[in-house]
Amino acid sequence: MPTDTKTALLMTAERAARTRGFDGFSYADLAESVGIRKASVHHHFPTKAALSVALMHRYQADKEAACARVDAAEPTGGARLLALINLYHEALDGGKSLCLCVSFSTSRESLPSEVTTQIGRFRMMMIGWLEATFAVGRCDGTIAGVEDPAAEAAATLPLPEGAQLAARAAENPAIFECGLKLLRQRLT
Repeated sequence: MPTDTKTALLMTAERAARTRGFDGFSYADLAESVGIRKASVHHHFPTKAALSVALMHRYQADKEAACARVDAAEPTGGARLLALINLYHEALDGGKSLCLCVSFSTSRESLPSEVTTQIGRFRMMMIGWLEATFAVGRCDGTIAGVEDPAAEAAATLPLPEGAQLAARAAENPAIFECGLKLLRQRLT
């Protein structure tokens, strides 16, 4: 299916940000990759700040939809948590990439305040979803040892994020699996 220029720019920019970080690509890189002039990139996104805000909005919408699909497909809390772990594992792309939120977080000083605000919103959305997942897992018995779903959620989100960073640094996805091993063992 043909992609419009703005969508192609967003896809290309996300791929670049996830593999090289916020500071690791330029508008010239995007223009060359999409096959347009640099001025055309500026037509769609006047600044890199505007592009990064659009990327985070798009990323959050994609992940909200992914979480809704997981909720619809997986009836148990344990299966939902496992699906989320798998989403983070897939985003790692064999140790060559990070999820966008994690990648942007490594460049925090370079990001416009609107993006850091959006990262915070994204993380709160994920923590809310995790809290609901832990509550389901406590009720259905598919996640062992859940006493406080809110505390579990706040403590769990950094696990796949940190495991991604460690695996990316070594370009070794086995490190991700090692980092999530204890969490996986709680799933029944």
